[in-house]
Amino acid sequence: MTVGLKDGRTLWAKLFGRMVAGRCPVCGRVTVRGRGRTPGTADLAGAGLCPECEEVLVLRKRGFCPGCAAFAEAADMPVTLCGECRLLPRAWSAVGCFGGYEGGLRELVLKFKFGGQMAGLALMREMVWRAYVFHRERPDGFSGRAEVVTAVPLYRQRLRARGYNQSLELAKGVASRLGVKAAPDALRKVRPTGPQSRLSARERRTNLKGAFVADERVVAGKNVLVVDDVMTTGSTLEEAAKALFTAGAVRVEALALARD
Repeated sequence: MTVGLKDGRTLWAKLFGRMVAGRCPVCGRVTVRGRGRTPGTADLAGAGLCPECEEVLVLRKRGFCPGCAAFAEAADMPVTLCGECRLLPRAWSAVGCFGGYEGGLRELVLKFKFGGQMAGLALMREMVWRAYVFHRERPDGFSGRAEVVTAVPLYRQRLRARGYNQSLELAKGVASRLGVKAAPDALRKVRPTGPQSRLSARERRTNLKGAFVADERVVAGKNVLVVDDVMTTGSTLEEAAKALFTAGAVRVEALALARD
């Protein structure tokens, strides 16, 4: 049977369409079905990543401080408290994150946070969820009894300018998996604080002091999970945790997508 040029192109298009799964949400490369690591062997297997991005976007399971989520020099080092946390425990009950704020993860966050690109949101929600599950299962991690899921809030002017709270969008994904509704009103930012990126750890704490207020009608007597996109020194999450405890929360767990 002779296949015409037009029919040949149609056949190739159908075959190519079956092979192509889509585009990697991190780098934009075309992804091909069946390529990459064996499903189940990667932290993000089945998330639509290309093999290269799947290789580097890996959940941090070792080499971190369980008190503040700071990373050790090597990723294969045991999980152990850092010197600062041995001297002074942090305000939250438990803390965890997915990975370091670098490479593909940093690009995802920047595109989402400042570029308004929602294409990577599903992937980031999956990362945050898998981080939650890991830190729920490790010793002295999350309790698994979160009754309220909220996020680090933006001040109203910043929220109006951006149009959405990126941390709340991540929190919604976790809340859905836990079978509860995200509670955006559990925490409010009551005053602007300005950029944190150029401040020292001490300046960050001063800058944020008293910036958050929690609603006792929502959090009193409850186990609360508060979500943030990027954790640097932990000052923001710590002030949020203090506000939640002041409003009567009995346990506050802090979860971040990335640790800088």
